Amino acid sequence: MKRSVAVFDLGGVLIDWNPRYLYRQLFDGDEAAMEHFLETVCTAEWNDQQDAGRTFEEACGSLKVVHPTHAKLIDAWIERYEEMLGGPISGTVEILAELRAREVPLYALTNWSSETYPAALKHFEFMKWFRGALVSGDVKMLKPDTRIFELFLETFAIDPAHAVYIDDRRPNVEAAIALGMHGIVFTDPPALRAELARVGLIPPD
Repeated sequence: MKRSVAVFDLGGVLIDWNPRYLYRQLFDGDEAAMEHFLETVCTAEWNDQQDAGRTFEEACGSLKVVHPTHAKLIDAWIERYEEMLGGPISGTVEILAELRAREVPLYALTNWSSETYPAALKHFEFMKWFRGALVSGDVKMLKPDTRIFELFLETFAIDPAHAVYIDDRRPNVEAAIALGMHGIVFTDPPALRAELARVGLIPPD
């Protein structure tokens, strides 16, 4: 069956998000201290819980009890969140624009906190191009949980046999493939363009 719908992850595919953009400033360029903080205090696992629906009030509050000397650095995660948004991944956004010009239905499925997602909506014009987006923080489920993919497909009435799913994390792509979507592990824009051409969503170069 012809693939005719494109579903994008956001962070690492279309948006260059990295807490180091903020914390490199807060640590005055001390890379070792910054990395230690991100590995032991505001960790990726800690942030995942906000993507799964935990509020930053609860997340920061509980963390400050354990790390009281880092209170200001912890609060900076939400207070200065927009400084973690490095910008669009230009080559991928160009592909998104090409798909839009070809009237390919575009959707987003993202692990993102419902509290910080509005910052991305404000910063990036291309976020308005999606016909629909499902945000993990809104539904309190995280990729690669199969249930969030099932909810996405049901919410937007998408036949997985028609859909191409693009994500920079292989487990998420594998979950999409298991439900019948065509999965692409994003590495860089040229490789993505070649794969989308292979499945017929854009013409080959």
